Amino acid sequence: MSDTIYALSSGRPPAAIAILRISGPAAHAAAEAIAGPLPPFRTASLRTLRDASGAVLDHGLVLAFPGPDTATGEDLVEFHVHGGRAVVAAVERALGSMPDLRPALPGEFTRRALQNGRIDLAQAQGLADLLAADTEGERRAALAASEGAVGRAVTGWAGRIADVAARIEAALDYSDEEEVAAAPLAPIRRDLSSLGRDMREVVARPTVERLRDGALVVLAGPPNAGKSSLFNALLGREGAIVTDIAGTTRDAIEAVVVRDGHAYRLVDTAGLAPATTDAIEAIGIARAGMLIEAADLVLWFGSPAALPLRGLLLRPKSDLVGDGEGLPVSARLPRTVERLWDDIALRVAPLMVADDMRLHEEQRRLVMRAVDAIAAAEGSDDLLILAEQVRRASGALAAILGTDATEAMLDALFARFCVGK
Repeated sequence: MSDTIYALSSGRPPAAIAILRISGPAAHAAAEAIAGPLPPFRTASLRTLRDASGAVLDHGLVLAFPGPDTATGEDLVEFHVHGGRAVVAAVERALGSMPDLRPALPGEFTRRALQNGRIDLAQAQGLADLLAADTEGERRAALAASEGAVGRAVTGWAGRIADVAARIEAALDYSDEEEVAAAPLAPIRRDLSSLGRDMREVVARPTVERLRDGALVVLAGPPNAGKSSLFNALLGREGAIVTDIAGTTRDAIEAVVVRDGHAYRLVDTAGLAPATTDAIEAIGIARAGMLIEAADLVLWFGSPAALPLRGLLLRPKSDLVGDGEGLPVSARLPRTVERLWDDIALRVAPLMVADDMRLHEEQRRLVMRAVDAIAAAEGSDDLLILAEQVRRASGALAAILGTDATEAMLDALFARFCVGK
C-alpha cells in the first residue's frame, strides 16, 4: 500500500486562494480529522478546519474524490483555503502531525497518476512541458501532449504492430500448412509499409525542442554590411556593438526574441572576410560558416550569387543606397524592420506550427528505432526475422508510453515538476 501524501498544489502564498491536496489510502480519514464529516463526493462544501487540539485553522471548501477515478488514481481530497502564508503553514502542520501522512516529493502526484494508469508517460512529459512553457506555441503543443495526442498516436501504431505480430505468429505456428504459410507475407509487408509511412510523417515534423529553442535566424555577410545595426533593430535594443570599423563583431552574438507566441534565436555573426591574418577573426568566420549551415533562415547581406541555402537576400541600408536586389531594409526605418519580421515569420512558419502532434527528441529517436525495425522487417522473407523486428518496433513504442520505463528515467522526468503537481 502506498503512502498518503499532501502538498500545496496552487501557487506560493500569499494568494487569494490556496489549494492543498491529499492523495492516498488515508486521504479521506485525514480530511475528516481536520474538517469533520466529508461532503458528498465531488461536491464542494464549506467546512471549519481544526487541528488535533480543536483550534480553528481556517474556514474553507472541502472536496473529496473516491479512487480510482481521480487525478492520481487514489482517494483524493482538496482543501481550498485562504492563501495567506500563515494559513497554509498551519494546515500543513496539522497534516504533517498525522502519522499516516508525509509531504509529497516533486511531481509525485503526477507520478502516481502514471503508475495507476491514469495517464501515460507521453502525457506526463506533456504536463512537464506545460509547466515550463514560455511561449504560446509551447503551451499549445504541451497541452495537446498532456491531453493524450502523442499517446493516442503511439497506441494506434502499437495496435497495428500487434495485429501484424499476431499474424506472423500464426504463420509460424502453422508453417507446415501450405495455405497459412503462403498467405501472410504480401499483406504483412503492405501493412508494415503503410505503418512505416505514417510514422515517418510524424518523425519528419520539428520536435518540441524546436518550439522551446526557437527558429535559428542567422545574420551573415561581409564585414561592415550593417548586420549588427539590423540585429539591434530586430531586437529592439542594443545587443551588439555597432561602429564603422569593419570586423567589429568578431564572434557570434545570440539573443532570443518572442513574437506572436513564437521564439526566434537571432545570431549576429562575424563578417565573412575573404582572407584574414587575425587568428581570432578567423575563428569567428569559421563559426559563422557553421551557423549558416545550421540556420533555419539566413538573413544574407552579401552578393546574390553567394546566397546560402535557406537564405533571404537583403538590401541593407536601403535609406542610403539606391535600387538593387533583395528585400530593402534599414535599421533606421522601423517600417522596413517590421516588414522583415513579417517575412521571417512567414518563412519559418512550418517549423513553429504547434497544432500538429509534436514529439520530444527522445520520443522521436524511439519512433525512428521502430521505423528502422519495420523497414528491416519489410525487407526480409524469413518469418523469424520479421517476428524479431516487429518485436523491436513494439518495444520502442512501449518505451514512449512508459510501459517499460526505468526508475532512473522516471526520477529525471518528475524532478522537473513542482512539489504539488
